[in-house]
Amino acid sequence: MSIVDTSKQRSVGAMLNMLGLLGISSILTVAFSYQLVLGEFPCPLCLLQRAGFIAIGMGFLFNLRLGERPSHYAMILMASLVTGFIAMRQVSLHLAPGDPGYGSALWGLHFYTWALIAAVGVVCYVALVFVLKDATGKREGDAPMTGFASNAVFAIFALLVAANLLSTVLECGAGQCDDNPVRYLLLK
Repeated sequence: MSIVDTSKQRSVGAMLNMLGLLGISSILTVAFSYQLVLGEFPCPLCLLQRAGFIAIGMGFLFNLRLGERPSHYAMILMASLVTGFIAMRQVSLHLAPGDPGYGSALWGLHFYTWALIAAVGVVCYVALVFVLKDATGKREGDAPMTGFASNAVFAIFALLVAANLLSTVLECGAGQCDDNPVRYLLLK
């Protein structure tokens, strides 16, 4: 195998993981924007779904920073399944006729429905990554990715994780979050 082939394979895996992390960051950005701009406080199940997306993002981040490993992809898949089940639970809570659902809708669907769709989408995305990596003939993990693009994606994700953590602490304090939050407990 030539050096050019290895470089091409590394860039395929790295780019797919970087795109995955950017996708997760965009999900967190939209949810956080609705929280800050529209005052839509996340419920406890919503916070669990955000934590699930953060865990998914960590798997993509580990692939970028530590090199691709099956255990990182397993983390992404397990976090996607758990996030999907949490979202499915919330969807099932709002299936009753006349139930308006929790929070506002984005393109006609509530965020927990989008979370379920996104969790299934991540599983499909990882399957696509496996197929594309198999098509390149590379079976071993790629080396860690460094450079401006990788650092920028990492910084965006880290900022979103920190902001979500801070807002959760402000919303819930040291105790259990309200089922239907309407204010930040620590800012009253």
